[in-house]
Amino acid sequence: MPVKRQRQASAPVTAEDQLLLLQSRALAEEEAAKMKGEIVTRFLKDKLAKEERSSTLNLHKISTQWRAVLREAKAKELRKDIAILSQTFARVMDCKDSVIESLVTDLEEAEAQHARALSSHLHNVDRLLELQRCRLACLEEGYDAQLEALKTEFETERCQGWGWGQQWHLLDVL
Repeated sequence: MPVKRQRQASAPVTAEDQLLLLQSRALAEEEAAKMKGEIVTRFLKDKLAKEERSSTLNLHKISTQWRAVLREAKAKELRKDIAILSQTFARVMDCKDSVIESLVTDLEEAEAQHARALSSHLHNVDRLLELQRCRLACLEEGYDAQLEALKTEFETERCQGWGWGQQWHLLDVL
């Protein structure tokens, strides 16, 4: 059991001692208040640092989550744009395919028309050549006939004119 001390009756305290005692108590209280203020300040600074770290961490988490939300929204928007562009592209391709088919049909028709025109032209040229050959043959026959007629006439005149020719010649000589 602890031993209890009895307080001894204290000797009367002098005013100086009392003043010193009050000053030391005031100094001790002041130091205690200063120490308490430093502890409170340190506690508040630690709490502030902890809050700043938590705030930074939470801000990072919120930023990450917000980026994910924005990415998802942008991805959704891009998917919608891709679907629209895909449909537009399909329509454009269909239009171009139909234009190509139309042009191929037109080209085939033009080639067929060209082939018909060429065939007709070659047929006409062949007919003209045949006509020209016939005409040339007729002209040649006419020429040959006229040549024979001239030869005959010449021979006739020569035979008849031999006599006249000699007479003229004799007249010239005389």
